[in-house]
Amino acid sequence: MTVRPLSWLMAGISILVASTAHAASPIEILIGDAGQRDPDGAILVDLRLLNGGNVPQTLSLPDRIEARIGTSASVRTVWIERAANIPASLTVPPGGFMRARYRFRAPADLVPDGAVLSIPAWSSQQITVALRNATQVAQAVPAPQAPFIPERKAAPPPADRSAGNAFLVNLSAYEPIYAVYGPGTDSEARIQISFKYQLFGSRRVDGLPRSWRDGLHFAYSQRMFWDLGGNSSPFRNVDYQPELFYLTPSATLSNGISLSAQGGIRHESNGRDGSASRSINSIYVAPTAAIPLGGDYRLSIAPRLSLFVGDKSDNPDIRRYRGITGLFVEIGKDEGLRLSTSTRFNFSSGKGALSADLSYPLPRLLGGGPDLYLFGQSFTGYGENLLDYDRRMTRFRIGVALVR
Repeated sequence: MTVRPLSWLMAGISILVASTAHAASPIEILIGDAGQRDPDGAILVDLRLLNGGNVPQTLSLPDRIEARIGTSASVRTVWIERAANIPASLTVPPGGFMRARYRFRAPADLVPDGAVLSIPAWSSQQITVALRNATQVAQAVPAPQAPFIPERKAAPPPADRSAGNAFLVNLSAYEPIYAVYGPGTDSEARIQISFKYQLFGSRRVDGLPRSWRDGLHFAYSQRMFWDLGGNSSPFRNVDYQPELFYLTPSATLSNGISLSAQGGIRHESNGRDGSASRSINSIYVAPTAAIPLGGDYRLSIAPRLSLFVGDKSDNPDIRRYRGITGLFVEIGKDEGLRLSTSTRFNFSSGKGALSADLSYPLPRLLGGGPDLYLFGQSFTGYGENLLDYDRRMTRFRIGVALVR
């Protein structure tokens, strides 16, 4: 049996709105300047990211963040966008600082010159906008360095696939990539690989305004269940999962909550024929909220609603065991312990499943590499894989992960 073509398109995306108290960032963020204009006429906001600690700190910079601008007569809410050449995250050295830049267009009925600008999610600081002529958009750079002396580039080694592959920058991790093992079952080992590809790249890389096409992605995940204890150690099942989805830009509210949403169409099959054949297509939508909790911890919540479409003859009653609703919850630190849970359920049949992943960076345990995560995984319920969609099981495994 072969993977069937995708034939449906996402119908819509909804946004989950939550509310919580804002927690302080380990990095102090100050507005250094506001008022220069880029060639498109947008107003630039220069930020200073200060790290007063004795260890490097990594700060995620959202695509958009809520700001306030106004005069003594009125205050307006505006969304400022990360400049095209500023990366999505910056690592600030201990005792040092880095610069970042955002841009916005003032409301048509507001004169920005002399208005007061603030970014509540990051700082209580306010700055007066002083308009000036167009300027070039600067790169995000660390503290001033010695003059750069160019040197001759060496030819890349044959194994360097980045040479001559301009579109490789569009490739990134998607779901966790891991290998885990738990004895005593017919699927002792579980291995997963996953990636996503931004179909049209990003116009931001070329310094161009954002386009709706930036959110279009293709993704592929593959889960392999390996019976190491069987004769010749066969793979009990392999699930193939290509999908096409749209991912909205993240937006950070004044209370620190980041919102985004994803919707798309997913195909799942196990590539087998006869009675072991399994295949299903679904359309889904998954809004997401990321909430800062303090102490570098973050809580992410993503409910999911799915609709099965197309031929279901391989597994006509799969909805009874899987349902069409699910919930992803994750809590942890970027550089520390992280717990991720995923639940799916059918309220009418009372069936479903719960999986949980617990991970921790190995270098922090061992005082150095390898650069992997210690990865523990559990599953209980129906359908750990497509072949066993109507079979209840409980599994515990441990191993390592490249992406968690």
